[in-house]
Amino acid sequence: MSKLHVFDMDGTILSGSACMELCRQLGRLDEVIEVEEAWGRGEVDHVGFYELLIEMWEPLTDLDVESAFEASQWLDGLPEVLADIRERGEYSALVTMSPQFFADLVVARWGVTTAHGATVRAREPVVAEAVLFPEDKPRIVDELLTRYGLSIEDCVGYGDSSSDVPLFQRLRHSVAVNANEKLRALAAAEYDGSDLREVYAIGRSLLDGSG
Repeated sequence: MSKLHVFDMDGTILSGSACMELCRQLGRLDEVIEVEEAWGRGEVDHVGFYELLIEMWEPLTDLDVESAFEASQWLDGLPEVLADIRERGEYSALVTMSPQFFADLVVARWGVTTAHGATVRAREPVVAEAVLFPEDKPRIVDELLTRYGLSIEDCVGYGDSSSDVPLFQRLRHSVAVNANEKLRALAAAEYDGSDLREVYAIGRSLLDGSG
C-alpha cells in the first residue's frame, strides 16, 4: 500500500515564508513583515493580505522569483526526502497558502508529486476563490487520498502553524515541525531542528505504527 506525505511550506520545509523572500528580493522586506504581523493579529484577512502584496510585486519578474527561490533557506535533506518518497512508489504533496508559482518551483526542482497554493500573480487582480484558507487543506488532502486510492491512515502531515490546525485535526499521523504550541498540542509527534530527514523518519515511524 502506498502512502501520502503532506508538507506545509512556510516555516515547515522553508525557514521564513515565500512571500517574505519575494519581497526581500525587491528590497521591501520591512513592508511585508508589517503586513504579515497585521495578518497574524487578524487585522488583515487572507484576500486583503494578497491585495497588499500584489502592490509590492508590481515589478516582480520571473528572474526575481527564481532568485528569491534560490536564496531561500530550505530545511536540510529536502531533495533526499522527496527522492526517497518517489523511490518507494509513494506520493508527496505541498499544500501551502503561499503563491502557487513559488510552490511550482519545488515540483520542478525536487519532484514533489503535486503542489497546491494560492493562484495569485503579480500585476493581476486577486480573486477570492484563488486564495487558500486553512480549511482548504483537509479538503485538498481528502481529494488526493481519493485520487490515489488511499485512506486517512495512509497519510502523514507535516506543519508548523495555525494554518495547519484544520489538517492536523483531520489526520491521525502528524508531525509538528518547529511549531507553535497550538499545533504541538494536536500533533502525534513533534520536531525541533533543521533536518527534514529527521522529520521524515518520525513521519515514517508513525505510518509504520512504531512511533
